[in-house]
Amino acid sequence: MKKRSVLLILAVTVLCCLVMALVDGILRPGYAVKSAIKAAMFMLIPLRASRIDQSVLYLPLLYPKKKGLLAAVALGIGIYAVILGGYFLVSPFFDFSQIAGALTANAGVTKENFLYVSLYISFANSFLEEFFFRGFVFTNLKRLSGRKMAYIFSAAAFSLYHVAMMIGWFSFGLFLLVMVGLIAGGMIFNWLNEKLDTIYCSWLTHMFANFAINTIGFILLK
Repeated sequence: MKKRSVLLILAVTVLCCLVMALVDGILRPGYAVKSAIKAAMFMLIPLRASRIDQSVLYLPLLYPKKKGLLAAVALGIGIYAVILGGYFLVSPFFDFSQIAGALTANAGVTKENFLYVSLYISFANSFLEEFFFRGFVFTNLKRLSGRKMAYIFSAAAFSLYHVAMMIGWFSFGLFLLVMVGLIAGGMIFNWLNEKLDTIYCSWLTHMFANFAINTIGFILLK
């Protein structure tokens, strides 16, 4: 039974990430359409999987808890400072100018809609990713297959999921650095979920990481 449940989680994860890779890397629809597809992949499909297999749970992590919220905010502020500081530290050595063009060409992000897109990314998009990669993938794998596999697979899937949307953004060396950062971020978010037994703290921290990325995007699109 556990093996079948684990295979279902792995299959859903791979399927949803592949669909989003196709959407982000090849189809490239408007941002509203892409967001709707992502909501279906990262929320509706996991909910359907939980109906197919009742041992695949998602509700416990959705209950709000006050524990750890202030620590999550403090960690988020620290991550914001690290990401923004890292950008200013490496910007003299790497060319970031192509990112602005890629955002417009690949994602339809412009100066005019940047505020709305950045608000969506910071609040709604971060919640979808936490619901999927931590609430669905990490939590269920940890319970059904063990802590090590849950940490490695969910963090790796979270990192690889971002590859298609970042095509053409970075040089190879900077791309590898970003991937390492995403894996580290996934591990931190997993740890918060494990310690606090809720996705809301990792969601808060994830928000601040997205705030930092949006701040960099604002600088590049000026």
